[in-house]
Amino acid sequence: MTPLKIVVAFGALSASHAMAWDYVLLDSDKAAQNWQITSQQLGVKTDKPFSVTLRNLHGGRQEGVSIVDIDNGTMKLSVVPTRGMNVLQASVGTVRMGWDSPVKDVVNPSFIELNGRGGLGWLEGFNELVARCGYEWVGHPGMDNGELLTLHGRAANIPASKVTLHIDEQPPYAISLRGELKEQAFKKVDFSVMTELVTEPGSATFALNDTLTNNGDYPKEYQALYHSNFSTPFLEQGARFAAPVKQVSPFNDKAKGDLPDWQTYRAPTKDYDETVYNVVPYGDAKGDTLTVLHNKAGSLGVSVGFNTRQLPVFSLWKNTDTQGQGYVTGLEPGTSFSYNRRYQRPLGLVPMIGVKEQKQFQIRYSLLADKGAVDKALKTVSDIQGGRETEMRATPLVDISKE
Repeated sequence: MTPLKIVVAFGALSASHAMAWDYVLLDSDKAAQNWQITSQQLGVKTDKPFSVTLRNLHGGRQEGVSIVDIDNGTMKLSVVPTRGMNVLQASVGTVRMGWDSPVKDVVNPSFIELNGRGGLGWLEGFNELVARCGYEWVGHPGMDNGELLTLHGRAANIPASKVTLHIDEQPPYAISLRGELKEQAFKKVDFSVMTELVTEPGSATFALNDTLTNNGDYPKEYQALYHSNFSTPFLEQGARFAAPVKQVSPFNDKAKGDLPDWQTYRAPTKDYDETVYNVVPYGDAKGDTLTVLHNKAGSLGVSVGFNTRQLPVFSLWKNTDTQGQGYVTGLEPGTSFSYNRRYQRPLGLVPMIGVKEQKQFQIRYSLLADKGAVDKALKTVSDIQGGRETEMRATPLVDISKE
C-alpha cells in the first residue's frame, strides 16, 4: 500500500496536527489480506520500535475475522474490525488487560443470532477487553414499543465498513486506527459511528474517540455503553474499585444484599454469578472523571477515564464467579445503565440525537504499573470527589424483580 500524506488530529490522546502516513487496511472493494508496517520500514528512529499488523483468522466460527495488532513498543493491542472495532486484548509485558471468557474464538458475527437465547445471543461472542454497546439501544433484552431489544444492541457485532491506519510523521508518532460502523434499518435508524483508537509509541495508554452521527431525517433515541472488562492480575480477593461517586445504587435485589461491599471484590466464588451497581460519577470543572481498579496491595491497576458530559453514568459489573465461568469485572461508562430501554426513559437516560447531529464519546485506558501510578490515580479520584458526599441508595432505581 502506498502511503498518502494527509492532515489528521488525534483526539483525546494527542491534540497535534501533523502530516501522517495513511493506509487503507480494509474496504468494501478491497479483499482482506495479511499486511504489516513497521517503524523501521517507515524510517522512524525511536527507542520504542512499533508495528501494525493485519491478519485474518480461519476455522470454526472465527472464519473470516480480521484482526489488527498494534505493538507500540510497550503495549500490545488487538482490535477486531469484524466485531465493531472492539478491543480484544491489551498487554504490557506479562501484564494483560482483559479476561478469560468461556468463548475462546473471536466469533464472526455471521455465526451469531442476537435474538437467540431470549435475546442473549450477544453472549456467544463476548470475550473482549472493550466491547461497544449501542447505539440504538443498550441494556438487558426485553420488549420495548412492541420490539424485542436484544442484549446491549448491535454495535459489537457490526463489521467495520472501512478501516484506515494513520501514523504521525513527527514525534511522538501517534498511531490512529479508524473504522466506520453503520447501524441502519429501513424506517428505523440510520446511524454511522466513526471509531478511533489512538496510542503512542512507548505508552501504556490507549484512547477511544468515537463519533456517532444520525444520518436520518428524524431525531432518534440513542444509547451508548463501553463494556470494559478486566480480570487477574488486577482482580482478586480484596481488589478495590475507586471513583468519585455522587450516587450509587444496586441494580437489583441481589446486588442490594452486597451493597456495603460494593467497592471490594471476592476471589472466584462458585455460584456467585454477578452483582451490578449503578453509579453516577462526579466530574471535574470540565466534566472529566476517572475510575480505578487495583489489586489488594495497591501495586497494580488500571484506570478508565471519560467525560461525564458525554457519558454521564457508569455501571460496575462484578462477575466474580469461577475462573472457568468467567472471573471478570466490567467498568462501563455510558449514557445509560443496563436496564432495558423502556425502564430508562423515566430515568432520563434515553437521550435524543437530532437530524445530522453528532455525539462524541472519548474514553482513555491506562495501565497503572506500580504503586506510585496507582496512588497518583487514586489521588486524582480523591481530588475530583473534593469532599463531596456520596448518596448510597438502598434500593434499585427500577423494580425488575418480576421479570
